[in-house]
Amino acid sequence: MRNETKHGRWALPEQSWLMAMHWHNLLFMHWPLPVAALRAHIPRSLTIDTFDNMAWIGVVPFSMSGVRPRYVPPLPWLSAFPELNVRTYVVANDRPGVWFFSLDATNRLAVRGARWLFHLPYYDAHMTMREQQGRIHYRSMRTHRGALEATFAGQYWPCGGVYYAAAGTLDHWLTERYCLYSVDRRGQLWRGDIHHDPWPLQPAQASIDVNSMTYQLGLKLPTTQPLLHFAHCQEVVAWSITRVDAPVV
Repeated sequence: MRNETKHGRWALPEQSWLMAMHWHNLLFMHWPLPVAALRAHIPRSLTIDTFDNMAWIGVVPFSMSGVRPRYVPPLPWLSAFPELNVRTYVVANDRPGVWFFSLDATNRLAVRGARWLFHLPYYDAHMTMREQQGRIHYRSMRTHRGALEATFAGQYWPCGGVYYAAAGTLDHWLTERYCLYSVDRRGQLWRGDIHHDPWPLQPAQASIDVNSMTYQLGLKLPTTQPLLHFAHCQEVVAWSITRVDAPVV
C-alpha cells in the first residue's frame, strides 16, 4: 500500500490505524434505486448519496485474509474467512461514505468483535468460496440466531483487463469510498475511516442462482442486470470509529 497522507480529498486520521486486512476476489454488484426506496432504512442524520439523482444498493461477496489488530500477527484460524455485505452510499457533514445494511461472515469472533467495536450489523453465516477455472463459486446462508433469512449463491468472474476508475465516473463514485457510518443502540452516529490504494477494477460477469440478501429490508432488487466490477486483491487498514455530530435531515 502506498504511504500517503490522504485518501480522496480527506486527510488520514492522526492516530494509528487499528486493523489491517486483505480483501480477495471481490465482486461489486450494484443496482440503481429511487432514494425513497431506501430512506426508511437509513438514519435521518445521514443523507443518501446519489449519482444522477439515483441511489445505489450493492451486494458484495469476497473473502478476507490477514485480518489482525495492529502489532498482532495474523492467526490462520481467525484471520481468513469469507464475507458478504449489503450496502448503500451516504453523506454526513459533506463527507461521503458507506452504510451497511448487513455484513455476513463465518468467523464468530469477528462478527461479535465488529458488532462491539464498530456498531456494525454483522451476522453469523455458513459460507463457502472456491475458485475453479477462473470462476469464483460462492455460497452463503445466514445462521445468526434470531436473524431473518438471507441467502446468496452463484458464480462470478472477471472478463476484462484491470483499470482504475476516473474521478467523476459512476465506477469511481461507487467504489472509492474511504469511510463507513454506523449507529449505536442509542442512535448515536459514528464514522470509521479506512485507507487503501485505488481499486484495481475489472469488468465482470456473474451467474446468480439465489440472492435474498435484501429481503430483510422488504426490498426486491430490480430485474435489470446489475452493474458488475471485479477486484482480485486489495490491502486495507481501518481506524477505530469516532463520534459524528450531524444534523437530522
